[in-house]
Amino acid sequence: MANIHKSVREDVIIERVQELFQCRTLWSEGRPCLEYDTEEELSRIAEYVKAIFELDLLDVFFTVIESLPAE
Repeated sequence: MANIHKSVREDVIIERVQELFQCRTLWSEGRPCLEYDTEEELSRIAEYVKAIFELDLLDVFFTVIESLPAE
């Protein structure tokens, strides 16, 4: 798959990540926060964003947080 230019809008990147991975985007004061399930999944997401969009994960998301276990 060819790299997509860095000018892709943030919301498009977020949408793609949510389609391909088990994660959620939470919003804090209008800024996207990535909620992930495992460290392995976070690593895969970061690698995907870097490979396809040539951006670091924190260039897209304000922060990343691990999901809390369901009670």
